[in-house]
Amino acid sequence: MTVDVPESFERVMGCETRELLAWLPVALPNADVTVELAAQRAIARWPEGSLTLAWEVLEPRRIALLQIPQLRVSFRYGGFEDHRRRDIQRRFDLATQRGGG
Repeated sequence: MTVDVPESFERVMGCETRELLAWLPVALPNADVTVELAAQRAIARWPEGSLTLAWEVLEPRRIALLQIPQLRVSFRYGGFEDHRRRDIQRRFDLATQRGGG
């Protein structure tokens, strides 16, 4: 469960860029999302603030013959109160979960 969401943080996600972008409409509903693919960045805007996602493609994680793609994703919130960041991040986390949990 998402408890405290700082204004900026990073995490490694097990996905490819195309997957991350496909998740954004569900993960960030009611946001006006602009994707800058060449800059590896997406900006989601709401009336009260914004969330900038920037990513870097990492080497795949290898476990025996299994390869898992990885992205280092930075989250930068601007203009939101604590509870609103928590709500947005909770929705993002639920929408980007993989099965099995």
